[in-house]
Amino acid sequence: MKKYFGTKAFYKTVIALLLPMLLQNAVSSFVNLLDNLMVGRTGTEQMSGVSIVNQVIFIYNLAIFGGTSGAGIFAAQFYGKGDHDGIRQCLRFNYIVVTIFTAVAIELFSLFGTELFSLFLTDDGQADIAETLRQSQGYLRIILVGLVPFAVTNAYSGILRSCGAADIPMKAGILAVVANMVGNYILIFGHFGFPVMGVRGAALATVISRFLEAGMILLECRKRADKLGFAQGIFQHFNIPKPLFRSILAGSLPLLCNELFWSLGETTITQNYSLRGITAIAAFNIANVVIMVCGTVQQTLGNCVGIILGNELGAGELDKAREDCPRLMMLALLTSFLTMALMCVAAPLVPRFYNTGDSVRQTATYLIFASAAIQPFGSLVHSAYFAIRSGGRTLMTVLFDSLFTWVVVVPSCYLLVHYTSLNLLQLYICVNLTTVIKTFFGIYLLKKGVWIRNIVND
Repeated sequence: MKKYFGTKAFYKTVIALLLPMLLQNAVSSFVNLLDNLMVGRTGTEQMSGVSIVNQVIFIYNLAIFGGTSGAGIFAAQFYGKGDHDGIRQCLRFNYIVVTIFTAVAIELFSLFGTELFSLFLTDDGQADIAETLRQSQGYLRIILVGLVPFAVTNAYSGILRSCGAADIPMKAGILAVVANMVGNYILIFGHFGFPVMGVRGAALATVISRFLEAGMILLECRKRADKLGFAQGIFQHFNIPKPLFRSILAGSLPLLCNELFWSLGETTITQNYSLRGITAIAAFNIANVVIMVCGTVQQTLGNCVGIILGNELGAGELDKAREDCPRLMMLALLTSFLTMALMCVAAPLVPRFYNTGDSVRQTATYLIFASAAIQPFGSLVHSAYFAIRSGGRTLMTVLFDSLFTWVVVVPSCYLLVHYTSLNLLQLYICVNLTTVIKTFFGIYLLKKGVWIRNIVND
């Protein structure tokens, strides 16, 4: 039993790291749910238009996450080593990455947004394709402005969490989600004398909230520059030592490729689901919001796994990392039953709040139940991914994550969609059963122990 359950000190360490991140993500996810509900009250076309844009933006979000994750791995180990200059160089690396990615994304989405959205639109006779496309275009034009502060936030957030300052992105995130919620209420429906803006109001509220979030992070880092150490002199220059730059880049490229190809895989799967019609998009959107809200726990815990193991590896405590890994995995498994229970409660309730057809609500309910059943496997997969990544085995994460998606999941979905008459629910169940296979693969890689290594000794 000692192998899978830690001491009180162990759980205190986990909770101290987990709670600020969980609070931020929980509040953010809850407000995203309210955001989705508010847009959903305006109609099926509006909800589907916003969902399509967010599915495409999702690729950019994960590209930013992947591009900055390599520096986050090094920062976690530099923090365990006590090297503040190393952390500072990691932050500079992130600034370079997010600037390039954001400029490219804005250009691509501005030029080819309409063509991308059209891939998700199939006439099922129950919704207006032209109106859905018009709503998506109006939403995109405004939301692109928010990519700039989003990039700044992501340059800092992973570094701060890896270095014991998780409360800064937590406070900034809470400010942002509250601002977003209030802004949605005012701008979508036209309260307090403001015009009714619909989905454009939702986009504007999101942009405002992202500027507030980035501004608060910059302000807090400036105020705590002496205490944080690495926050001093960040912008004096961007001359990162070449050996370190090459090392971070070598760690980042596989993660970037992984997140990019994984997100493209998930988008391809969603696009295949959309071939069942716009109403399928609406049902999937409703269910996906609930799934993301309830999956906040496993997502946050996965990040904690990577940070804790990364700090231990950077401090040279390799045996301790080996011992703590199964304990963290057991914690992930146990918490998955909590998310399963939350989803079962939410499944019959949340879809009722949407202004859409009964068939959409019913399908969304069943999709949430189906996702709840797979939560234990998903939680183990998520934590295994971050554990493997903590030792800098980024190429291995590509094999584990995106390669599996493209070799197993995407082909399965494509064949089922195009060569069977299965409805959306049946498709979703079959596709997500592949997570069981991935779980056993992840456990095997952890037991091999190839992830256990210090990458900042030099």
